Amino acid sequence: MRALVIDDSRTMRRIVSSTLRPLGFEPYEAEHGRAALDLLEGGLQADLACVDWNMPVMDGLTFVSTVRERPEWRSMTLMMVTTESEQSQIVRALAAGAHEYLIKPFTPDAVRDKLALLGLLPLDGAA
Repeated sequence: MRALVIDDSRTMRRIVSSTLRPLGFEPYEAEHGRAALDLLEGGLQADLACVDWNMPVMDGLTFVSTVRERPEWRSMTLMMVTTESEQSQIVRALAAGAHEYLIKPFTPDAVRDKLALLGLLPLDGAA
């Protein structure tokens, strides 16, 4: 399965990507929402997008809303991976179309558990 990792921090993109690889994902990275849209418009078919909220050019909430407007991308699972921990922010992201929300800092187990909850991994978490 392919995963799109969208974060303006190169270090965070590496952390998320290295967490996803052992779970069976092939990660593609983008430094902001616009760059991620460029990859999708270029033909990348991603099963999952891990999306940071606060980024330049296009923030994560705008990316989620934009993806949800496009029928060809509606099957992509969207998970916010962000430091935004206010309940109102979580509600906004889920209302915009995110399927799940993971607050930084996180553990690899937390990522695996969220993906299992979303049906992207076996329930026991095995890759």
